Amino acid sequence: MAEGDRKERIHMQQKGKHNSTLTPRARELRKNMTTHENHLWYDFLRNYPVKIMRQKVIGTFIADFYCAKANLVIEIDGGHHFTEEVQKYDSEREQIMQNLEIKTIRYTNDDIDNNFDAVCIDIDTHIKNRTR
Repeated sequence: MAEGDRKERIHMQQKGKHNSTLTPRARELRKNMTTHENHLWYDFLRNYPVKIMRQKVIGTFIADFYCAKANLVIEIDGGHHFTEEVQKYDSEREQIMQNLEIKTIRYTNDDIDNNFDAVCIDIDTHIKNRTR
């Protein structure tokens, strides 16, 4: 990504502008969620007592899951999130979310596969702590 594009994206995000051009992409991602996103959605988040949206456009980003009441983004990180470039992007994105008072919590595919109950408990704890 060009430095100018990155700075414009950060500027737009800090101003809180919604990039409506991402809406079709978000719809596509909802229809084609990963196996791990599907598992978390259908087996926990979908019927959670507080509304949680999937593939939600927030500014210039698309969050895997978003709970507006708790100002909480939930991300499921696949293998590509461990490259240096993607980690830098994730770090910048997380800083922008923090500036908007949105907390981001991240889980790996391995967490979903091997510690699903613990992931659900952790998400529940974060939501309850942020909605008191």
